[in-house]
Amino acid sequence: MTGDVIQELGRLAGVELGNVGVTGREPVMPSPFRIGTAAAAAVGAATAAVAALTGEHGRAEVDMRHAAVAFRSERHFRIGGEPIPLWAPLSGDYACADGRVRIHANFDHHRDAALVALGLSLDAAREEVGEACGRRTGLEIEEAVTRAGGCAAAMRSGREWAGHPHGRAVAGRPLFTLDRLPGPPPGETGMRVVDLTRVIAGPVASRFLASHGAEVMHVCGSRVPEVPGLVLETAAGKRSCLIDLPAGAEVLRELVRGADVVIRGYRPGALDRLGFGTADLVRLRPGLVVVDVSAYGPGPWLGRRGFDSLVQMATGIVAEAGPLPCQALDHATGYLAAFAAAAGLLRRRREGGSWHATLSLAATAHWLDGLGRTPPGGEPEVDDLLETREGHTFVRPPGLIAGRAPTWSPPPRPGEHAPVW
Repeated sequence: MTGDVIQELGRLAGVELGNVGVTGREPVMPSPFRIGTAAAAAVGAATAAVAALTGEHGRAEVDMRHAAVAFRSERHFRIGGEPIPLWAPLSGDYACADGRVRIHANFDHHRDAALVALGLSLDAAREEVGEACGRRTGLEIEEAVTRAGGCAAAMRSGREWAGHPHGRAVAGRPLFTLDRLPGPPPGETGMRVVDLTRVIAGPVASRFLASHGAEVMHVCGSRVPEVPGLVLETAAGKRSCLIDLPAGAEVLRELVRGADVVIRGYRPGALDRLGFGTADLVRLRPGLVVVDVSAYGPGPWLGRRGFDSLVQMATGIVAEAGPLPCQALDHATGYLAAFAAAAGLLRRRREGGSWHATLSLAATAHWLDGLGRTPPGGEPEVDDLLETREGHTFVRPPGLIAGRAPTWSPPPRPGEHAPVW
């Protein structure tokens, strides 16, 4: 089955992936959703596309257990033997008047927006948030928090999501799109990547490309909120610089002029307003491959803030089987974004032009649902997949090309590098 899924991804992107060797089988995770299949397919397709780019067409392999464990990479990451904190105190699920609702409060401004929407003081404790949620319906909380600039999602069933206007919009579109834009003639090669992303899908995409030799520059602003442990966990193999916009716009433009790929992971429209929309980028660098990752994708919720755990709540996954045992939507979307970037580079080499890919966590949730169900498995073995270097313990990157494993150099400090190629 996994091989067929990989070939379908190749057809969707318009590239020939060749045979991809897949080892392992479901179940590999304690969930009825086919997380192993999704992991092996996303990693396998991305690996096969990079193999084609590097002259090793048809020599890609992926192990399902390894790919699935990589979907939990942040849970296994250690700094000096210590795990990284993943959730802020107020983030999580709460009982409400008609079910459950999830509030995402990992960033201070999202936390404050949720507290304001609930009529609470900014120093309110989790118990007070629970009491306030208990007096309202999930939809009331979702809408109030969203209006205030925060992030929340009421728990919906799969049927409810299928009937929702945005659920219908997601179901009516492909898993991802890859469209040709005007650009130079065929023949161009190169794999320089500007990474304008954070938490978790976009950084996973560029980390994967870095593990296969791409020159990746992660760009962040000095005042942009981050989850520090997650920044480190997804930074392996990259360089890291700080550019504040709009003051540093010309510095970023110069990076784009030297790039082959730009991956954007901020809320749709945020970078466009600063002069870095798709049309702006391809004018700066004809032949560029632009990859956009968002929470919900095109439709009524296009600009809505969202994260993996919220999309699981909104789309019916949690209602059916509880939260997934990993951030599968983030990680799958990340590897699929890496695949879309590599596919765009392959098609640029073959057809010329510039290329624009769009992906979303909600579309990935719809894809995962469509892969069917499996009897839940147990916890996968992980010890043989871990490596420790320079005080960092991490899951080795999955996938092989011609029997060779990808490699990561240790993560840099945020802002360690100058913003130049």
